Amino acid sequence: LIVWLLYSPSSITMSATHRSEQEMKRNMKQKLKEASTPLEKLRCQCLARGAAGIKGLGRTFKIFDDDGNNQLCFEEFSKGLHDYGVYLDDDSEYREVFEQFDVNQDGSLSFDEFLKALRPPMSKTRMRMVRQAFQKLDKDGNGRITIDDLKGVYDVTRNPKYISGEMEEDELLLEFLNSFDTPGRGDGKVEWDEFVSYYSGVSASIDTDTYFVLMMTQAWKL
Repeated sequence: LIVWLLYSPSSITMSATHRSEQEMKRNMKQKLKEASTPLEKLRCQCLARGAAGIKGLGRTFKIFDDDGNNQLCFEEFSKGLHDYGVYLDDDSEYREVFEQFDVNQDGSLSFDEFLKALRPPMSKTRMRMVRQAFQKLDKDGNGRITIDDLKGVYDVTRNPKYISGEMEEDELLLEFLNSFDTPGRGDGKVEWDEFVSYYSGVSASIDTDTYFVLMMTQAWKL
């Protein structure tokens, strides 16, 4: 069953936002019970919040990054995890993760590299499809998707909310962009890194490359 095909091309990915996220949340909660490494435990907890769960952790880390260098000490790292509501079993597991990314052994880690490692890995085939979709949406090629980029590419005219008059085109386009972001924290644009992070979460609930390619092809008419 292709759960993304509910209304029209314009609403496919909005349907995916809800349906695939619910499936992913269930899967990640189950995988958390089986997770054997601290990194896997953190990944499952983040993605149990939805495809933007890893990005949400990044936003929390940025609060502790006073000088803007994307580095955190151990205390900031562990407190950031706690504040976001993701936990490990004991201090040794926090230390294990921290030391894994403290590559210079100077008592700090790059939380950008840590967040990238949290993403579920995607095959080259899946990454190629994600890249194609992003390039199609990023009409001006500046590395970010905005409402202006989506106009003419993402048709909302058959969306039930548009037909009923409940929402205007710009409101629906903004709703779509915000689906890639942390709930309640949308900024009206999606950059490549955010796009990959989102689809790495979606990918985690799809077993085969064939199914993922079909979903992306039909959703974005690639």
